[in-house]
Amino acid sequence: MHRKEEHQNKEERGSVMYRRQVTGWVRHWDSILLDIVCIELSFVLAYLIRLGWGNPFTGEIYPVYALVIGVSDLLVAALLDTFSGVLHNGYFKTFLDTVKHVLLVLLLNVFFTFTSKTTGAYSRIIIMLTASFHLVLGYVIRILYRRIRARKRENGRMLYVITTKERVQKTVRSISSDAVVQFLVQGIAVVDADLRGETVGGIPVTANSEDVLQTIVREWVDEIYFDVPREMPVGERLYAALMEMGLTIHIDLGNLSVYQGQHEEVERIGDAVVVTTTIHMISTTEALLKRALDLIGGLVGSVLALLVMLAVVIPIEIASPGPLLYRSERIGKNGKRFQMLKIRSMYLDADKRKNELMAQNRIKDGMMFKLDWDPRIIGNREENGRKKTGIGEFIRRTSLDEFPQFFNVLMGSMSLVGTRPPTPDEFEKYEYHHRARLSTKPGITGLWQISGRSEIVDFEEVVKLDMEYITNWSFGRDLRILFQTIGVVLKGKGAM
Repeated sequence: MHRKEEHQNKEERGSVMYRRQVTGWVRHWDSILLDIVCIELSFVLAYLIRLGWGNPFTGEIYPVYALVIGVSDLLVAALLDTFSGVLHNGYFKTFLDTVKHVLLVLLLNVFFTFTSKTTGAYSRIIIMLTASFHLVLGYVIRILYRRIRARKRENGRMLYVITTKERVQKTVRSISSDAVVQFLVQGIAVVDADLRGETVGGIPVTANSEDVLQTIVREWVDEIYFDVPREMPVGERLYAALMEMGLTIHIDLGNLSVYQGQHEEVERIGDAVVVTTTIHMISTTEALLKRALDLIGGLVGSVLALLVMLAVVIPIEIASPGPLLYRSERIGKNGKRFQMLKIRSMYLDADKRKNELMAQNRIKDGMMFKLDWDPRIIGNREENGRKKTGIGEFIRRTSLDEFPQFFNVLMGSMSLVGTRPPTPDEFEKYEYHHRARLSTKPGITGLWQISGRSEIVDFEEVVKLDMEYITNWSFGRDLRILFQTIGVVLKGKGAM
């Protein structure tokens, strides 16, 4: 593979969707929220045991106490970081941390009850029972939540390690101490020895310096842990290619002076301090805004998709009996595969006929597939030398076939706005700079769709538009693209 000269500019590399990792107590916001629920539930149980059946959130006394214990729980967690290590400490350490947290919250609550104007109105039994239940529930929830998070690692961030024979053991130990929280370590490349087939800490060594790039470009890899000494010439070559792929790279702090990117953040992975480099980082707030937009749009779009499916199911069944929905395997963010849903607009043997029609493909390099007139579309036929269309062409021209993709958005495999997801056979042809367009979630629409999507026949032009979107992403721009997409669809320009 050779790099394209026009893609060597740093402005066209990197990942827009790397979210800055929050630090301090905020990184445990989910565990803290669960603990606040636990203490409020503990209060309700204590109230019912002491005073009998009733509503503890009515009256003038106990609603205030319910508010105070929730605020106290949050203050102790925020000021003293009592949830540090909550997702990877052992059972005994977790118990000690829970005891410490509960006692501190209890002290704050006791201080409040003895300094408030309603001193003596609060039941000491309720206060002590609340603390006791909080200890039990809080400990159980911490353990259960840790196990749930550990089981979900396969859906987490896929990390690939590039290091040397001398450092590999230490690097893996360091990362693995935090892997349950952040990453699933997918594989290792050792650049100064051929250790392929061996394992280090249960993680397979899958590449050396010669084939590591080919391995990464074809796999699901979200981020790279890069620990190659500055004096090794191979490091600079690998680093440049990884940046060209649009990957987020965590660089061991000792190598910072050699490997530098445009946007950098100092972070911790396990026991190691790293500098995370990428072309464009987004904040937690920006990431939440984009996901909130996807959830709202996904919900509305899913309802519309159900209505569209009801409207077209009978015409499609009459013209081509078979399933209404078509599942197409696509390549998503950073190489993760998923099933994209569409309303079936083609005959059931469409995939089998693709090869025989490849000579008519408008995209001559085969990186995408586009025909001027596709005989595989339901209703398309030739009569007396004239090409006629049917229901399939109609739902494609009006983009009705794409509505089920809102289900993908709702499930998180796609976004409302992003890049076009390639098929596996298209992905197999990717060069390094092509992979950079996968550094964000694929979208129902995107910049290239509103820029003459039916007329673009040069894949490099598609890549250029995708990278322009990625490197200049903003929440406001997503909104503008959505509104422009509505206009494109209403004009009937169709989809590619």
